[in-house]
Amino acid sequence: MTDNNNHGNCCAGHGGHDDAHQHDDGVSRSRRNFLVQSTGAAGALTAAAAGLPYVTTAQAEGLNGFTEVGARKHHYLPATRDTVHWGYFSKNLPGIVEAESGDFVTIETVTHHAYDDFDRMIKGDPGVEGIFHWDGEGKGVDRRGAGPMDASLFGRGAGEGLGVHILTGPVYIKGAEPGDVLEVRIVDAKPRPSGNPEYAGKTFGSNAAAWWGFHYDDLLEEPKPREVITIYELDARAHRNWAKAVYNYRWTTQTDPFGVDHETIDYPGVPVDHDTIEKRHGVLENARIPVRPHFGAIAVAPREEDMVDSIPPSYFGGNVDNWRMGKGATMYYPVAVDGALLSVGDPHASQGDSELCGTAIECSLTGTFQIIVHKEADLQGTRLEGLEYPLMETQDDWVIHGFSYANYLEELGRDAQSVIYEKSSIDRAMRDAYRKMRHFLMTTQGLNEDEAISLMSIGVDFGITQIVDGNWGVHGILKKNIFAGA
Repeated sequence: MTDNNNHGNCCAGHGGHDDAHQHDDGVSRSRRNFLVQSTGAAGALTAAAAGLPYVTTAQAEGLNGFTEVGARKHHYLPATRDTVHWGYFSKNLPGIVEAESGDFVTIETVTHHAYDDFDRMIKGDPGVEGIFHWDGEGKGVDRRGAGPMDASLFGRGAGEGLGVHILTGPVYIKGAEPGDVLEVRIVDAKPRPSGNPEYAGKTFGSNAAAWWGFHYDDLLEEPKPREVITIYELDARAHRNWAKAVYNYRWTTQTDPFGVDHETIDYPGVPVDHDTIEKRHGVLENARIPVRPHFGAIAVAPREEDMVDSIPPSYFGGNVDNWRMGKGATMYYPVAVDGALLSVGDPHASQGDSELCGTAIECSLTGTFQIIVHKEADLQGTRLEGLEYPLMETQDDWVIHGFSYANYLEELGRDAQSVIYEKSSIDRAMRDAYRKMRHFLMTTQGLNEDEAISLMSIGVDFGITQIVDGNWGVHGILKKNIFAGA
């Protein structure tokens, strides 16, 4: 993967990537057939063109963003060592796929926690094996994080681990320019099946109760502190809508293929040697965890820096970690750079509000999205005019996302990407969510400030999105039916 090409070059020579679904990088025919069936690719455009089961805000405003007449393309973007970027967003990345407003894109996403159980989450899956390949000679994907390549800060490996997520993309969207709004409709989200024949029909995910979790310095039982990995099993064929715990184990010092010791989970993709751990079975025996597949990170490229850590979310989206960001949801993002450069990753099988221990059930997924550009000139007088944050919409709700810092890259200056981890607070995130919800009510519903404040107190649910991603999040949920009288 080339880190420093710019998207201007990608568009000029992009024809070879335009049909990325034709380049499987060794994905087996049987696996491809499974994916085709699970995403409905044989009739994907027919199914996807039916749209979401509700009229979106953009549609209600008459903002189509594409010509209704004529076929729209469906792109397939597999997850391979050549189609992912690990741990960062960048306005300089080349587009892997070039799409037009109204097109559909099916995107494979891979969890960065897959090496917590190689046999269940990597083995037999050529795309994932290529991404996670790491031996004494090198890595399948060299850069992991937004740090320097020479490991000059912490000595942990290329990229330093300042950013952890495997992001597939980016998708370059023709005609998208700064000031526009990108609408991303999540048409489908399916678990990625295990490639290991021993676990056919199953999908697995990992939950890491890790050092960055909210709980870490507030433990009761010994040993303290400790990091614990729990492996969960799902039915890849969706015959069962719940996950079950398979086993857990405590993290032990792992030595990576370059000879670096990792006493904690401090670097993404470190191979876990299962000969060094003790598996405990029979955990959470009577618990059935509702499966609600969603994408922790959907983002357009930020404008402020060439490389941005994938962990803290911001105005461009990123690692928002709202479990509602799954099938049937629509996301709106302010476009910051030409082509928008949409990337998707951090897939989850399930997560609770707050993501308290540091992670969700981190589980690889395949998603289908429809992407629509709304031009700045068309937004005047609509609910999307002046949008400066990731806005979510579902059939029943509008969801406003507030952060400790609405745009930490701009607000915290030169050292923003390190300082943000020291400055976040729920108070600040709540204040930002309140201000955004007030603005939304006053500008989109025509309320005055007194009306907006009263309604927020009696009719809006504010919740903690996450307290583990550097830039902490609070979301406000506004029921659409509150305004049924209109």
